[in-house]
Formats: sequence, structure tokens, C-alpha cells
Amino acid sequence: MARMILRGIVVVALFGGGWVAARAQSSAPDFEIVVNAPEGSTTIECVRGCTLAWVQRGLNPNSRPVPKFSFACKGSDPCSSARVGGWINP
Repeated sequence: MARMILRGIVVVALFGGGWVAARAQSSAPDFEIVVNAPEGSTTIECVRGCTLAWVQRGLNPNSRPVPKFSFACKGSDPCSSARVGGWINP
């Protein structure tokens, strides 16, 4: 009987230890962005921890990453998805 109680205690301790270890590994995100896309102009803003750049047609070596930028589609063709590059701030 004592052996079964000891096994039960060991099982509960191992289960509890695994749960504690799993909870300890969850962390906050490294960065946050906000996308505001009403009809017309779309604004993308890095709220915390990053900078952004428009990379739809490749990375422009003359441009610098910024925390916020906007783009708009004009004409009768709808916009396709835009490519935005992001860098995490140290």
C-alpha cells in the first residue's frame, strides 16, 4: 500500500514539474506591428521592437528601415499583397 502511495506521489510530482517547465518557456513577443487598412491608403507601423521597409520589388540599398510607412493602390486594378521586410531592434 505504501508503495502505491509513493508511486502516486512521484507521478503527481513529475506531472507538476513538467507543467511548471512548460509554463516557464512561454515568453512575450519580440515585436508588435499594427496594420491599418481602410479603403484607400494602408498604413503599417511597428509599435515595439522593430523597423520596417517596403521590399515588394527587392531590397533597395538606398532606403533605410523606418518604424511606419503607408502605401496606396491606384487605378482600377486591386492591390495584391504587399511585401514588407522587418528587422528586430536589438
